[in-house]
Amino acid sequence: MTSHPDGPSGRPWPRPVIRLPHEQEILARRRGAQDRIADVITAFAGSMAFVYVHMVWFAGWIVVNEGVFGQAAVFDPFPFGLLTMIVSLEAIFLSTFVMVSQNRQAARDTVRADLNYEAAVRSEVWSTSLGRALGLDPEEIERQTQDLIAKSREKMDETQRPS
Repeated sequence: MTSHPDGPSGRPWPRPVIRLPHEQEILARRRGAQDRIADVITAFAGSMAFVYVHMVWFAGWIVVNEGVFGQAAVFDPFPFGLLTMIVSLEAIFLSTFVMVSQNRQAARDTVRADLNYEAAVRSEVWSTSLGRALGLDPEEIERQTQDLIAKSREKMDETQRPS
């Protein structure tokens, strides 16, 4: 424990050293090479660069296979069966990468919810302790809190009802 000079009569108050876990630290420990690869692929697949690359690729494929550069250059004639197979395989893999990223997002959300819960519990314990030290009635404060929560929920329900 370290001391803080704000205590009564100039005496230092003991101050706990609290090291709260940070979401990014927890997630970094869990993240492996496969996760990083999936994130990079998903980030690229969700970009306009991905769209532009595919536009050029499909246009080039169709132009070549329609015989614009001569029949000798044609390797996948209409209806472009090879292109269809490649695009189908790409769609399978991309959907898998998206699901991997969604699973990772769910794990991040769980970590975030756990940390928020811990912070809420810590806050409640501190608030209760401070309230007792100040001589406040915890039952009256809880009643006021429940009233405020009920009013807030009523307002949310009113705004969510169809007109």
